[in-house]
Amino acid sequence: MATTEERMKILQMIQDEKVSAEDGAKLLAALSESKSRRSQNINRNTEGRYMRVRVTDMSTGKTKVSVNLPLSLVDAGLNIASNFIPDMNGDSMEGVSEAIRNGMTGLVVDVEDLEDGEHIQVFIE
Repeated sequence: MATTEERMKILQMIQDEKVSAEDGAKLLAALSESKSRRSQNINRNTEGRYMRVRVTDMSTGKTKVSVNLPLSLVDAGLNIASNFIPDMNGDSMEGVSEAIRNGMTGLVVDVEDLEDGEHIQVFIE
């Protein structure tokens, strides 16, 4: 399913008569089909693989969070979250999705949050 923003742009184009209703419907269908194909590609590369998220307190070095998620659930979770979290769009997690699609392993995100004193790492195994 396409993001709300993408759908709204197409609907606005129809309203502004930049495209016909028929062409707008085709664009909406193409967006949904493209997202579906991307999900299928990700699912092929997720079987038996995991994403590991680790959050470490930078001052103590102690692990605050350590979560292992099957990659098949990661993609579904990202798709669901993108529909409910306004600031989260398809681009915000594209790097992780691309790494999963390409079969990448190892460290894919390594961020230090100096404000909260946390070191966040995401691994694909």
